[in-house]
Amino acid sequence: MQFEEMGNKNGKTLMLLPGTACDWQTNFGNVLDALGKKYHLICVNYDGFDGGDLIFPDILSVTAKIEKYIRDNHGGRVDGAIGSSLGSTFVGQLIMRRNIHIDHGIFGSPDLDQSGKFSARLQAKLVVPLLAGIAGNEKRKAWTRNLLKKTFEMNDETADRFVECFSKFRPESIRNEYYTDLLTWLDKDIHVEGTRIHFIYARRMGEKYLKRYLKYFREPEIRAFDMQHEQWLFGGEKYAVPVLKAIDEFMETECS
Repeated sequence: MQFEEMGNKNGKTLMLLPGTACDWQTNFGNVLDALGKKYHLICVNYDGFDGGDLIFPDILSVTAKIEKYIRDNHGGRVDGAIGSSLGSTFVGQLIMRRNIHIDHGIFGSPDLDQSGKFSARLQAKLVVPLLAGIAGNEKRKAWTRNLLKKTFEMNDETADRFVECFSKFRPESIRNEYYTDLLTWLDKDIHVEGTRIHFIYARRMGEKYLKRYLKYFREPEIRAFDMQHEQWLFGGEKYAVPVLKAIDEFMETECS
């Protein structure tokens, strides 16, 4: 596991948790400077995605390591945590387990998919080869690059950065991360005193995801944006600026 702290050391603490098959350098690279001007950032890379030799084990084992870091280095509490896509699973688990405290849990347009073992195996067999198969295959890299540019309006530099990120991690880590995320369930109607729940809702994902947010968390604050899944992180300023403003407003909200 890699934990790197940076940004405004006098600001509120804000943990950044990247999504599937990604590291924080790539996932949050386009907004890191903007966030760091205001917040004391705690950037996390999971086992298997940190440049080390370990394979990503499972969601709950990694969640426990994050909890330990927060206890050992921040007195068991952070002001906020942003989970990008799959990273939101960690935010949800950290809040639900109540081993540490987060004032503001910010969920970056997650799908919050949950399934049984048979369905999870089937989905992993279909999806993981698409991500893990990019490495060393120039045609696959080019296809992925064009898809990212077309779907998310990424520029060439950002698309290249994401393709290279997907290419450098071991298939075993990608599989374990994707598979165990599907098996890691959230309770319904989660409510923790002193914690506010905030969702960045990408309307273009569809309303079924909005229903899930309301299912798993009691009275979350949901901000809707006309964008694709997590497009604010790689689609340019027209998407990033309003979401960054919303994050500031989330972090300033009084917790009760």
